[in-house]
Amino acid sequence: GKPRPKITWLKDGQTLDSKDVGIRNSSTDTILFIRKSELHHSGAYEVTLQIENMSDKVAITIQIIDKPGPPQNIKLVDVWGFNAALEWTPPQDDGNAQILGYTVQKADKKTMEWYTVFDHYRRTNCIVSDLIMGNEYFFRIFSENLCGLSETAATTKNPAHIQKTGTTYKPPCYKEHDFSEAPKFTHPLVNRSVIAGYNTTLSCAVRGIPKPKIFWFKNKMDLSGDAKYRMFSKQGVLTLEIRKPTPFDGGIYTCKAVNECGEAEIECRLDVR
Repeated sequence: GKPRPKITWLKDGQTLDSKDVGIRNSSTDTILFIRKSELHHSGAYEVTLQIENMSDKVAITIQIIDKPGPPQNIKLVDVWGFNAALEWTPPQDDGNAQILGYTVQKADKKTMEWYTVFDHYRRTNCIVSDLIMGNEYFFRIFSENLCGLSETAATTKNPAHIQKTGTTYKPPCYKEHDFSEAPKFTHPLVNRSVIAGYNTTLSCAVRGIPKPKIFWFKNKMDLSGDAKYRMFSKQGVLTLEIRKPTPFDGGIYTCKAVNECGEAEIECRLDVR
C-alpha cells in the first residue's frame, strides 16, 4: 500500500510480546519469526494493515506440535494362564497432535530387558499372551503422534506373576552341615639364616573355617604396628616380609592364627649375618 501502511500483529486478540517473537517490517513485506517454537506459540495470529481510515487484515492459524506425554493410569487388570490384561487412558498432553497409537512392551523381572509386544496399537486396553510360566513381568506403554514416541513411558507398579500349574514341589529339609574348623598350620615356618641389608621373607600356610585372623610376633612382641614389616595373606599362604634386616632383627619369629573355633601358632629362628 501507499503510503507505507501501519502494521499490527495480534495473537488470540492480544498484542505480541517482543521478547517471545520478532517482527520485521519493510516497504514490501512483514515477517514474524519465532526463534525456538514451543507449544504455547500455537494459536490464531492476525496481521492488520492500516492507511488512514482504510485497512485490510488476514488471519493465520499456527499449530506447533511436539512429542506427546506418557499414557495415564496404567493398570494390570488380570493375570490368567500365560496371559496378562492391561488398561490405560490417553496422555494428558497430546503434544498438540492426534495420538496415532501406543507401543506396548514387556520385561522379565530377572533381566529387565524390554521387548515390544504391540506397536501403532490403537486401543487403550490389550492382552499380552505367550508369557513364560513361573516368571514375573513388568509392562510399559509409550504414546505416539506425528512427532514420534513419548519421551517416557507409563510402567506397571507391580509385576504380573505367571503361576506354575499342578503340584508344587516341597524340597526336603536338611540340617545345614557345620564346616567350622579350628586353625591348623599345613606348612611350617622354616629356620633361616640371611645376610644383612637384603629384604627377606618368612612363609607358612594355614587353614581354618571361618578364615582365621593372623598375628606375627618377634621374641613375643607384636609386629602389627611396625613399618619395617609387611604381612601378606593369599589363599591361606602367609608371608612376613622383613625390609633390609640388621643383626638386631634376628630372633624367634612366631605366627599365630585365631578363629572362633580355636587358635594355633608356629615359630622359627632367624639369624642375620
